Amino acid sequence: MHEFGIAQSLLEIIEQEALPYRRAKVTRVTLQIGRLSGVMPDALRFAFEALRAGGIAEESSLEIEEIPLRIKCNQCGEISILEDPFLICPYCEAIDVEMIAGRELEIRNMEIEDGN
Repeated sequence: MHEFGIAQSLLEIIEQEALPYRRAKVTRVTLQIGRLSGVMPDALRFAFEALRAGGIAEESSLEIEEIPLRIKCNQCGEISILEDPFLICPYCEAIDVEMIAGRELEIRNMEIEDGN
């Protein structure tokens, strides 16, 4: 399960970002995860909760915003949100499409209490 590796990297980033704040405590982390990112949100939550113990994110909540798969058709120009991972335009059935959203894996924001 590669979500443990992702959670470990996430916690390392959190530690680095909170360094300028003495006695910092992270209270919330919000991630954006695309539908085709290959990351399972529930598995990532589990890994995050298991690995955060003893660190500055120990009591933080992890919020995940799932980003749907969006494509732009290069034939008809329509932008579509797809439920299935098949990159086919639902308007003209062309396969000449560009994925414009759905592979994201990024930290959207963090809330930090600095102890003051």
